[in-house]
Amino acid sequence: MKRTALLHAELSHVIASLGHGDMLVLGDAGLPIPDGPRRIDLAVARGVPQLDDVLQAVLSEMQVEGIVIADEALDGDGDTKKLPGWYPQSLGIEPQTVSHEEFKRRTAKARAMVRTGECTPYANIILIAGVKF
Repeated sequence: MKRTALLHAELSHVIASLGHGDMLVLGDAGLPIPDGPRRIDLAVARGVPQLDDVLQAVLSEMQVEGIVIADEALDGDGDTKKLPGWYPQSLGIEPQTVSHEEFKRRTAKARAMVRTGECTPYANIILIAGVKF
């Protein structure tokens, strides 16, 4: 059995097969999944699993160099907008923010999309694979 937090075999395989610059999308229960990217559906029930739980498990195995989130995911308004609570600030990566429509267009180029049971609006994140060297 694996020693890392991520036990889902299909998701672990996708991460192991990512190359530099490849995208992995973690989405809420309502994010549309276009034809093309591999679909990994983890949603069991409303809120199960939560995006944050899946994100933490994925980050235990994935080297990330970039992150994209929708502008609409930011909390607050005007100049007081801040990152959502589920955002992995411990990575020290400033996210690129795009409109939700642009976010959905970019998902078509992802290697895989992971559907969670998260029901918070705009709780979606694109992780861009980096390299360890």
